[in-house]
Amino acid sequence: MSSYYSVIHVLKKSNEGDVVNLRGWVYRLRWLGGKVFIVLRDHSGIIQCVVDKDEARRFGKEISELGIEASIIIGGTVRFDKRAPGGKEIKVTELRVVGVSNNFPIKGGEGIDYLLDNRHLWIRSRRLTSIFKVKHTMLKGLREYFSSNEWWEVTPPILTMSAVEGGATLFPVDFFGRKAYLSQSAQFYLETLIFSLEKVWSVTTSFRAERSRTRRHLYEYTHLEAEAAWMGMKEMMTVVEEMVKAGVKKILDERLDELETVKRDITKLEQVLSNRFDVITYDEAVELLREKGVKIEWGEDFGADEERVLTQQFDTPIFVTMFPRKIKSFYMKVSEDNPELVYGFDLLAPEGYGEIVGGSVREDKYDTLLNRIREEELNPKDYEWYLDLRKYGSVPHSGFGLGIERMLMWISGLDHIRDATPYPRFRDRLYP
Repeated sequence: MSSYYSVIHVLKKSNEGDVVNLRGWVYRLRWLGGKVFIVLRDHSGIIQCVVDKDEARRFGKEISELGIEASIIIGGTVRFDKRAPGGKEIKVTELRVVGVSNNFPIKGGEGIDYLLDNRHLWIRSRRLTSIFKVKHTMLKGLREYFSSNEWWEVTPPILTMSAVEGGATLFPVDFFGRKAYLSQSAQFYLETLIFSLEKVWSVTTSFRAERSRTRRHLYEYTHLEAEAAWMGMKEMMTVVEEMVKAGVKKILDERLDELETVKRDITKLEQVLSNRFDVITYDEAVELLREKGVKIEWGEDFGADEERVLTQQFDTPIFVTMFPRKIKSFYMKVSEDNPELVYGFDLLAPEGYGEIVGGSVREDKYDTLLNRIREEELNPKDYEWYLDLRKYGSVPHSGFGLGIERMLMWISGLDHIRDATPYPRFRDRLYP
């Protein structure tokens, strides 16, 4: 056999009677009245392949080796049949089993722990396949946004010698006898690059050793971050809104089939494109929470419960701005109007999903930044190189970080973030 077609090519472009060759895996298998019905899957979709009685007898050994997830190559003729997935099926005239699969251990109805233990096999499921295709297209849309708006993609390291925000939530590693850390964020490295490239962004892996285990936390996640010289908070929030909308639009343009597979209500995503994102201050958010019966004191940070209540009041993502200084990082610029506040913003996804982006104006004054480091009882020597940026040609600048898996969780309507990444990392279990 030669000139193999993908399933999607056959479903969309083939005509009745066309002779085609396909290769893939057995997704479903049943025998009925001497016929064998094989649902073949490849990276692009599924198609029904029918082996008639006479052919089944002729194939003999190949038929006996068929099993769920066996890899096969088939040849046959395209037939139209409204009952078949996609409205077409293949009348099989050639069949070869490439890799047998006896008693595939996932048969349906298994619990989440079992599926996580067998993640290397469960990852073949149509649901996870669809989610990862959505993720690919989301990243494609985000990348296209930056490229079309004159941002430079860069490649910062994920090993750092500095405990960026204190060591409690960092993973230490031995780097040839010296202590280093797996990066929580590429922010500081990106800040060094704005002095030459002005507008930079990256996609890296980040690690957080927080003792959190919720439906939206990962210890290893994909981090899209951006920093820009000369930009204030409002300008950066505009970038975030445009970027998120670009990712959503790309998915709606290219991944409707996958969204249908994961049972996502696309009307909720369409609203994102047709409306501006609302902006409220931290103070306004606290008042709104109190009106909804949430007990919260001014100066407390928002957790998942508070963000869920807030986002349920809006149909699109919302920005929360101007946070209390005491709950935010030392590098955020303090408000000139109120020294208790910083120029920080979070973007919260609707439907209870909560924070997907965190950003701020960065402190650009040397003395102010040094004092903030001391206030947080951090060692200024660990930040000498970061402080240098404020000594030699400092400029106003701002940036943000986007959690790719959190954004994907919202867009795909997932119940848990573990399905937004191929191999989720948990404290008590490290999967292959």
